[in-house]
Amino acid sequence: MSTLHLKILFFCPLLNAVLFLNAQQLQVSGLMVDHLHHSDFQVVNGYPVIGSDEEGDGQRVEMANKKPVLGWELVNTVRGAYQSAYRILVSSSADSLAKEVGDVWDSGMVASDESTNVLYAGKPLVPNTGYIWKVMIWDEKGEASGWSPVSRFRTAAELTDYQTTFYPLQKTDEAPVRISKAGNIIRVDFGKAAFGQLRLTLNSPTKMEAVTVRLGEAVHPDGSINRKPGGTIRYAEYQLSLNKGIYTYQLQFRPDRRNTGPQAVKMPEYIGEVLPFRYVELEGYTNELENTDVVRSSVHYPFDDFASYFESSDSVLNAVWELCKYSVKATTFAGIYVDGDRERIPYEADAYINQLCHYGVDKEYSMARRSHEYLLHRATWPTEWILQSVLMAYNDYLYTGDTRSVSCYYEDLKAKLLLPLRDANGLISTKTGKQTKALMKTIHYQGDSIRDIVDWPHTGGFGMVGNGETDGFVFTTYNAVVNAFHYKALKDMVVLATAIGRTEDAALFAEKAAETYKAFQSLLWDKRKKVFRDGIDTDHASLHTNMMALAFGLVAPKQEDAVMAFIRSRGMACSVYGSQFLMDAIYAAGDADYGLSLLTSQSDRSWYNMIRAGSTITMEAWDNKYKPNQDWNHVWGAVPANVIPRKLMGVEPLEPGWKTFRVRPQIGSLEWANSKVPTIKGDVTVSCKQDPSTYVMQLVVPGNTSGTVELPVELTGHPNMRINGDPIKVNIKDGRMVSPPLGAGNYEIIVSR
Repeated sequence: MSTLHLKILFFCPLLNAVLFLNAQQLQVSGLMVDHLHHSDFQVVNGYPVIGSDEEGDGQRVEMANKKPVLGWELVNTVRGAYQSAYRILVSSSADSLAKEVGDVWDSGMVASDESTNVLYAGKPLVPNTGYIWKVMIWDEKGEASGWSPVSRFRTAAELTDYQTTFYPLQKTDEAPVRISKAGNIIRVDFGKAAFGQLRLTLNSPTKMEAVTVRLGEAVHPDGSINRKPGGTIRYAEYQLSLNKGIYTYQLQFRPDRRNTGPQAVKMPEYIGEVLPFRYVELEGYTNELENTDVVRSSVHYPFDDFASYFESSDSVLNAVWELCKYSVKATTFAGIYVDGDRERIPYEADAYINQLCHYGVDKEYSMARRSHEYLLHRATWPTEWILQSVLMAYNDYLYTGDTRSVSCYYEDLKAKLLLPLRDANGLISTKTGKQTKALMKTIHYQGDSIRDIVDWPHTGGFGMVGNGETDGFVFTTYNAVVNAFHYKALKDMVVLATAIGRTEDAALFAEKAAETYKAFQSLLWDKRKKVFRDGIDTDHASLHTNMMALAFGLVAPKQEDAVMAFIRSRGMACSVYGSQFLMDAIYAAGDADYGLSLLTSQSDRSWYNMIRAGSTITMEAWDNKYKPNQDWNHVWGAVPANVIPRKLMGVEPLEPGWKTFRVRPQIGSLEWANSKVPTIKGDVTVSCKQDPSTYVMQLVVPGNTSGTVELPVELTGHPNMRINGDPIKVNIKDGRMVSPPLGAGNYEIIVSR
């Protein structure tokens, strides 16, 4: 028997169920759906029921695709092991499957290393029906692994060619971390804010005893809830009349007029209305209150708290990671990425950052895909936001290897390139009279025109300090930031078009991208100042123009030092949204120390400042003074949740579906850093430790993939790398030592200085 192990994943767009297969011992590790945790998930009376086929009055995952894709993970103990073939059995009954009969589909032995996107090719699936399946594989030596445990899925009442499957929302009951008294007020602290509901079990000696219940996100220095927190920081107050005796009361939150409007994502009926809060006060309740008497039911998309981790020698960086990781979980309360509690409206820019952050902290792809597809037909007004739909589609393909969403929405994605706005100079503009009703229709925007934004807020207002978050960007006819996004979208569409066989389109997009690159160099590069200008008709250069150009590959190697020097000179002169592209630019240039200095900064424009201000979910802006109407639950402020795994630890896919990836750690002055990065092929774990004489990396490469390690040459005076004790011949590329491809297994990589 093979020593390969399997972890079965069932996708349906990414619907999957996870099981372990061991040649000697079979055991269920856990179930996953859409790269979540469970393949058969029901919510009854608002609470999750897992692993049940019984009919209920709640919600459960049902697959609507006529042809789902099946997938599994290889959990290897043998170095270099990979899959050479597979066989899948899908059956309508457990008895048939136990007899190794796939009465619905028997794939036979298929010579393939595909393990995450195997398209179902059996008999037509019947609506509203449960199926079970299992898989066996052959390793690189042609040895069979044996059969996996069975996994289940259920079809929807109506089947279609393609539809993203997603989870119902989940409630998690949470107890307070502390309860205290101040006079006649009982104070309750749940430790972190969450979107949730409140349940109280109270004992009243008389009927109709009035209790005032207050909920909030912020407190005063004395510990009392801030009843006028300002902006969109939440506070609510309710009067609760008690019955005589012991009763449990569920507070019914009043809907907010703004965040339940026509464009907002509504809370489903099986959940009900929620409120973001951390603190609760009870005034007028005279009995003692136990921990079990106060329950917050937090609402979120199913989330694996243990799918990722990060820890380093810097305590501030660790705190920033925990803040941002938790923010991803807490803000999934609507089931679609929204912009926080003020509006609960999806925006492409929020969703793009949220997507990358979600990928960084959990093995979960369905919510990002659902949000992206939702926005394709509900475009918002900023030009750059619309272009980011293409970036989201590219990330979905890169991280999953699944082309079905791209194939289904290909024409919509082409429209998002905004090619009708191009001029002969290779740049796009919203100011040259080319915005038409036909264009607005193809991009699915309901307004008359779109306009450039650069950053948000892009002007002063709302009583905020300064002139907005654009570093004084000068808006002209042809704006550099918009065109940087246009270039990136074109480059991404080359990959997507090629992946689905649209080779003529791919060639066209590549040609247009080359024209835009040339325009950037010839029309926007200031040879005297050695920076990129904001537009053709201005000499002003902003942080935004230059960081976007560097992040998206528009800076030539000979320009990089000058552009990076300018970027460093501007500091954090952008919003929390803009910081995504600033950090990408910094790490693209290899300036690990500057990147670390921003991640660990304690200024008022830092992630640590959000913690210091008292928020436990990332804010919409760096501080209230920069956006006084901000909220305290905006995930676009959680950029380190993706920058730390992607850039600081350097774990990024090179080929779609993580077939190959690289590990390019840039830990700067950190003494050590450890991380686990979830991928569709399995977990990549990386530990780095450095001292004056040695740099040591511990790396685990998951099965059916391979990784290369890239370390800066300056770690040593000459290329000197040992892998598992053996000297390795490395390639030198762009100032980095590049290891040979490393297959599945555990590695110790040592560079001597």
